[in-house]
Amino acid sequence: MPLTVRDFLTRAALVYGDRCGIVDEPDQPAPSLGSLTYREVGELASAQAAGLDALGVGVGERVAIVSPNSARLLVSLFGVSGSGRILVPINFRLNADEVAYIVEHADAKVLLVDPELDEALADVRAPHRFVLGAESDEALGGRDRDPQPWAADEDATATINYTSGTTARPKGVQLTHRNLWVNAVTFGWHLGVNDRDVYLHTLPMFHCNGWGMPYALTGMGARQIVLRKVDGAEILRRIEEHGVTALNGAPTVVNLVLDAARDWPGEIPGRGRVRVTVAGAPPPTRTIERVETELGWEFVQIYGLTETAPLLTMNRARAEYDELTPPERAARLARAGAPVVGVDVRVDADGEVLARGNVVMEGYWNQAVETERAIADDWFHTGDGGRIDDEQYVVIADRKKDVIITGGENVSSIEVEDCLFSHPSVAEVAVIGVPDPKWGETVKALVVPTPDATVTDTELVAHCREHLSHFKCPTSVEFRTELARTATGKLQKFKLRAPYWADDAPRSR
Repeated sequence: MPLTVRDFLTRAALVYGDRCGIVDEPDQPAPSLGSLTYREVGELASAQAAGLDALGVGVGERVAIVSPNSARLLVSLFGVSGSGRILVPINFRLNADEVAYIVEHADAKVLLVDPELDEALADVRAPHRFVLGAESDEALGGRDRDPQPWAADEDATATINYTSGTTARPKGVQLTHRNLWVNAVTFGWHLGVNDRDVYLHTLPMFHCNGWGMPYALTGMGARQIVLRKVDGAEILRRIEEHGVTALNGAPTVVNLVLDAARDWPGEIPGRGRVRVTVAGAPPPTRTIERVETELGWEFVQIYGLTETAPLLTMNRARAEYDELTPPERAARLARAGAPVVGVDVRVDADGEVLARGNVVMEGYWNQAVETERAIADDWFHTGDGGRIDDEQYVVIADRKKDVIITGGENVSSIEVEDCLFSHPSVAEVAVIGVPDPKWGETVKALVVPTPDATVTDTELVAHCREHLSHFKCPTSVEFRTELARTATGKLQKFKLRAPYWADDAPRSR
């Protein structure tokens, strides 16, 4: 049997048909779908497929959707991809020109737009365009007819996920049904997903299809709580209300929860029950320790990329860590993790992390040259610098383009950021290289201080000098109120660097 994403919903409807599978966001501009059983989710997905049939949208054609987390977006992962079409989930925080580029580049035949974005994206067109809600439900709600059968093909492209644009113009990552199936099963197994889980969708579903968790959770009959807007206090409230056991997100999400926990009355919801999986950037060890001590949640770190569906490595506390102190545990959990089953990882002579496995993308949509650069000799080139330690755990040093070369010495911006994060007055930090007439480039720290902090740049530089070699320490500190990030919390260092290099040509950037 071919492996396809519809396998997960087929099982859920068969085994857990009467169980509540999805609780839609109640506060949204479109009519909420409320609580849906997995049988109802299956019916909605079939209706969507039949609606696409009626529109003449054929197998292999693209359906783009721009929406914050919603049950309609979640259903589309099955209704569109599960019927042989290709879903193109788009970052809802992009501007109209950026969305238009993706819709045109993917040659989408259908565009589904959240009501809140309809006006801003009014000029973004496709042959069929619908606002999510009553309009899309009517157009794609063919419950009175069965969808046309699809001759399932596990090597067919299921989704095209456009990269977050942390370094350049987005590229369309073609993920096949086999990619997504293997990723979901592997992720679910390593994380221990089961039918007693209640998952809170804090991670944007557009981002690599929610890391594949919607598939894994659906296949096991777990309940999924849809959260439209990330807010620390609201996350804690929903965890308490629904008995949430798992959530995923970037370090930014964790920081929001930690901040909200300071004002939370009584015991923190989910203590001893919740496992939070973090990716996007290596979080500071101080943050990891706070998650386990202040929240009482299990901290899990993964590493991967959109191009790898995304899971490559996982770092989950082992039995050997049980007797360690919180700081010792945090130091071990700060690593990217060990390769998951079915994935090979190595580091080449240049220090770049390479990977291969059944989760590696088919290629970049209509970009053969970029595909050949990324996948060479059967290995995917991540663009990340790192090493593999004695326990076979991957340790990410930096994006290759984010390594700062000052006076001939390589400086990992992540290492310097981790040091600065250990200062109690630092809430956020980005370390970048800026031009320097003597050293070529030098280390600069962009810092968002904690509320009411009175820290000075001299104090932060001195703090770094206590813990790092002097050549690694910032030569300047600039205080900011916020830092440029993608929708998933990744620092956009190319945007942060750009003003400083406007009159220079930064080497290898």
